[in-house]
Parts: sequence; C-alpha cells; structure tokens
Amino acid sequence: MNLHRPNANDALQTKNRSRNVVPQSGICSRCIDGCKGNCDLFRATFRGRELLYPEPFGSVTAGADKDYPVDYSHLNIMGYALGAKGVEPDPDKATFPAVNTETSFGVTEKVKMKVPIFTGALGSTDIARKNWEHFAIGAAISGISLVCGENVVGIDPELELDSNGKVTKSPEMDRRVREYRRYHEGYGDIFVQMNVEDTRNGVAEYVIEKLGVETIELKWGQGAKCIGGEIKVDSLKRAIELKKRGYIVTPDPEDPASQAAFKAGPLKQFERHSRLGFIDQEGFMKEVERIRKLGAKRITLKTGAYPMRELAMAIRWSSDAEIDLLTIDGAPGGTGMSPWRMMSEWGIPSIYLHSMAYDLCERLTQKGKRVPDIAFAAGFSSEDHVFKALALGAPYCKAVCMGRALMIPGMVGKNAEKWLKGEDGGLPATVSRFGSTKEEIFMNYEVLKAKYGSEVD
Repeated sequence: MNLHRPNANDALQTKNRSRNVVPQSGICSRCIDGCKGNCDLFRATFRGRELLYPEPFGSVTAGADKDYPVDYSHLNIMGYALGAKGVEPDPDKATFPAVNTETSFGVTEKVKMKVPIFTGALGSTDIARKNWEHFAIGAAISGISLVCGENVVGIDPELELDSNGKVTKSPEMDRRVREYRRYHEGYGDIFVQMNVEDTRNGVAEYVIEKLGVETIELKWGQGAKCIGGEIKVDSLKRAIELKKRGYIVTPDPEDPASQAAFKAGPLKQFERHSRLGFIDQEGFMKEVERIRKLGAKRITLKTGAYPMRELAMAIRWSSDAEIDLLTIDGAPGGTGMSPWRMMSEWGIPSIYLHSMAYDLCERLTQKGKRVPDIAFAAGFSSEDHVFKALALGAPYCKAVCMGRALMIPGMVGKNAEKWLKGEDGGLPATVSRFGSTKEEIFMNYEVLKAKYGSEVD
C-alpha cells in the first residue's frame, strides 16, 4: 500500500481528518465546511509560506517518504555456494571478518577511505552548525570524507569582507576545517562546496590559501533538488544583514509591510535563498581550471536528480575535465531545509537515476573515454544499501554518500552526553537499559580510550 499523502505529513506537523483520502490530491474524500482540521491546505490558508518547509527548522532533518514503484529496498543481494571472489575459496580464509572495506577515488591525488561512505553536504543549516563538532570528529576517526556544504562563509556572523566583497576572515569556516583535522589520520578528506554566492565571496581562494583545503566541490542544484539552498532566519536584523551581503531574502526584510508583520507576530522567520547556478560547458571547464590554478589538489562535482540530459552532461564533462569524483544524488531528497513538496515530487528516483548513470558510463567506456569515479546518493542508510549501490554501479561507483543516516550518530552521541549529566530528564529508557555510564553504554568506548587516552571523554 502506498501511504504517501501529498496533503499531510509529520514533517509539516499536519494530518488529515478523514480516514479516507484521495490518493492524488491528499484531500479528505469528504471535505467539510466548518472542519477544524489540520491538513496542509487548511493551515496554508492562514499561514501561507510557512507550509513550504519542514518544521521545526534547525531541530529536524527531513526526508521525503514518497513510495516509488521500485527502490533499493526491492533489490536483494544474491549469495552463492560455488567458488569465491576476492578471497580464496578456503573456509579458513574466507571468514566473516576477512574483508577489506577500503576504497579510493581521484585522478592523480587519490583519497583513501576506510569504508566506502562519506557524508552529505553539511552547510549553513542550524542543524549542521550546532552538530558540526560531532559530525566532523566522527568522520575523521572513522576514516571517511566529510563535505562542508555551501554558504557557511556567507552566513558567518563574524564574516569579514574586503572592499571587493571577498572574504578575509571567517571564524566559522576556520572552525569547520579545524574540527575535522583534529583527528584526521590520512583517510578521507574535507570537501568545501561552492555555489554562486561562495564563488562571488572568494571562498575557494580563502579555504585553499588560508586553510590549506585540498578538495573543492562544485554543485549543480541543491543536492537532489533542482534549486539553490535555503535557511530560515528568525531575526529581522540578521535578515537585513544577509540581504546586504547579496543573498535573496524573502519576504523582503526591508519592506515596511514585512517589518510590520514580523513585529506583529504572524511572520516569524525570513528565508535566505541561494541563486541558481546555471551551467554551460565552456563556463564549467573554465571554473574547473580556475580552481586548479588556485591550488586545489582535487575537484569534485555534486549533481542532483536531473533527467538524462543533465546526467549525461555531468558524466561527460566530468570525464573531459578530469573531475576527481562525481556524486549523483537521486530523489527523494532530504536532509535539512529544502521545500517539502520539492523533496517529495521532483526529480528522478535514485534507483532509476543510478541505472541510467551506469548505462551512460558503459557507453563512455565503449568510446574509449575515461569514466570519472562516481558516488551514488539518495536515501541510503545501512550497509546493505552500500553494497547494493556499489554493485549496481560497478566498477564505476566507488562510494556512497549518506546524509541523514550519518547525522544520527553525531546527534545521539551529543545528546547521550547531556543525558548522562542529568540534562533533559536524564537517560531515556532506550539508553539506560544498556547501563548508566558511558563505559557501559558505548560499545566502542574502550576501543577509543585505548587509542586516544583521556581525550576520549
């Protein structure tokens, strides 16, 4: 049964009154005049744009729950009893732990990772900012790559720009890079994403020259969505500041009507939008060359759930430009702050998109062209997903990009610390059943303690 309901969802904190709902519209089969209900359309009539985004912003990650005819969960992994691949068919050698999960990507300056996964882009959203330390250190000690998303510099409250509008100081970006490097041990790397505003602000120059960042990621669209990124701002002063820095802010914080609505109470937040980065082949090649000349050792590209034309361009242009890694993100989208309807209703679903990518890579191989190293993304959360994606994309897919699934351990670890200190009601039953100390609760605490000593705390 397809339970996707386009007019009510927990992400928007809405629901239908009736048990019977029209599948396409999501409207109750009996829509009653006088209903006190709480569906999307009911609330949108008086709250308007507030219904665009998952709530509460900054405290949740949201993932679209549209049920497609086929997704990765419909694939099963096939085992076999005859022979072995990658290891001798010897019961004393083909043992459960005898597996090398390392992977690598890149053209000349390759990056090795201990496991074939890396984080989705963690950019200017509050949930990324508040949890960055936990995500960054977790990625570093796990030996995987970490993607610092777009607009981190542009929204930094302590940002300093020169007379040409180029960044000269960004304490928040400094912190992001520093936290990852604290425990970095040669596996994985930190990518810094670039969008239109980042390019205008000279972010690539800053992170390469001042912070020694080696990998820059270009992007087409906002991950799996064909738009730019957004955040919400709950301060009129901050909204005006971001508009003056060149961002699109809606509604216009300098409009007297918007200011009056904010002061009266119904308008509680402004939205900061990033511009669309329209692409053309010549411009793409020039930008890759420009960033290389700045000193970047690696350039990667993240592209979303676009149809065949843009997918083919991404693969072929990445081949021609010798891009080090191409991440292909399919629908349904979801991590932080994209419009809910867009996450649910736009783009090519991941398994279809990744199958198309494999076919295009095969065609490129047949023409004698180099196929770029590829990563697949879109709703992956477990080791069997990783296996399926690597198998579907073999030999071109080198890794899987995970968004929300890799954010969960960072948030759980952070909150467990609070609970152990007696905050927020103390340890919940879901955790306390394993013990009442960090040594009892965390399976790998002693492993980390043996490696990091007193720093483990």
